[in-house]
Amino acid sequence: MQFGEGGFLRGFVDYFFHKLNEKGLYDGKVVIVQPIEKGLVDVLNSQKCEYNLYLRGIKDGKTVNEHTHVTSVSRAINPYTDFDAYMKLCENPDLRVIVSNTTEAGIEYLGTESINDRPAKSYPAKLTQFLYKRFALGLNGFILLPCELIDNNADNLKECVLKYSKLWNLGADFENWIENENHFCNTLVDRICTGYPKDEASEICEKLGYEDKMIDTAEIFHLWVIQGNFENELPFNKAGFDVVWTDDVKPYKKRKVRILNGGHTSMVLGAYLYGLTTVGECMKDETVSAYLKKVLFEEVVPTLGNSERDIQFAKDVLERFSNPFIKHLLLSIALNSVSKFKVRVLPTILEYKEQNGSYPKALTMSLAALIAFYRTDNANDGAEIVSFMKDASVEDILKREDYWGENLSPMLPLVSEYYEIITKDGMKKAYDKVLNG
Repeated sequence: MQFGEGGFLRGFVDYFFHKLNEKGLYDGKVVIVQPIEKGLVDVLNSQKCEYNLYLRGIKDGKTVNEHTHVTSVSRAINPYTDFDAYMKLCENPDLRVIVSNTTEAGIEYLGTESINDRPAKSYPAKLTQFLYKRFALGLNGFILLPCELIDNNADNLKECVLKYSKLWNLGADFENWIENENHFCNTLVDRICTGYPKDEASEICEKLGYEDKMIDTAEIFHLWVIQGNFENELPFNKAGFDVVWTDDVKPYKKRKVRILNGGHTSMVLGAYLYGLTTVGECMKDETVSAYLKKVLFEEVVPTLGNSERDIQFAKDVLERFSNPFIKHLLLSIALNSVSKFKVRVLPTILEYKEQNGSYPKALTMSLAALIAFYRTDNANDGAEIVSFMKDASVEDILKREDYWGENLSPMLPLVSEYYEIITKDGMKKAYDKVLNG
């Protein structure tokens, strides 16, 4: 059972189950449940829940365009119009896996719903209604794989379910069943899904020979890190997927945030000041791509430990950024760059300093570029942050512990040096300083 019918789950989870079935490793279908009142299940049902998925990108230096007619979804249910059909799903003793992607805001405890709502508003409340009926029927529990992009997604989901149990007085026996008969697995998902290709849809449908209103597109790269090990029930590795069963998701999330997200954040603001507009342009530009490689392979990856997996992930990131099928605007990535820098880039800078006794040149220059970018009219952040960053001195900006989590005054000499070069001589000189000393 899958909460969510969007492009990500259809280009990730449903594709995986399609391939498992195709390879004879699994014998089952996905039932999609629409998590909010307005959605796409009617469109899905109108075409028997079948759709075409195109995975496109660069793999091992070659352009790949893989087409799959996905048939793993049996039906889709809107609990707002057919609540009984939704609840009846829990009567199937073969139902074992529950997947969700209800956006980062989807896993929330409202505390205002009733167990008799048809349905309850929040995803965790709907899930609690379902789980309680399952418990009352005396059937087995589930493997729950939330894909929402929040820390400890399964732990948070379970906490919400237990809160609803308390709110609705569902009893200690039910709560013990939740704890002991269900497996809430924290996960990390990684695949850029670009969804319905409106500019290409008519051409694709002409080639198909019929109209597909649910065409989905995504990059080739994928990674699914799952806390626990259910390879015996879900043989993803045997099917050749990059699914990591682990006791701890955190190191994998750290790698993704530092390398992929950190690579984006450290590159885009300077590249925009340099005159570029997309990530693809950055990868084609010799100077900016050389800068990114220095960031990743000389500063980020060594700080993480320089493992083969870290190095390979960084190489994969370069291919992903070079994907000719994705037009990723620098200004889109630049949204809320202060908070992104604090999470994605600053920890690497501080750990590098601790390990090497000096600040990393490329990443420190990216902080100077951030400050210079916020002087322009293109900064998109909270009003107070935009106003302060536009006029404050570099020194005062670095002192803002509420922005950075600590006082960054020790970085002032080097940040100021790069800032002066950027503002007086331009980004090309700043890149040259980093790359050539």
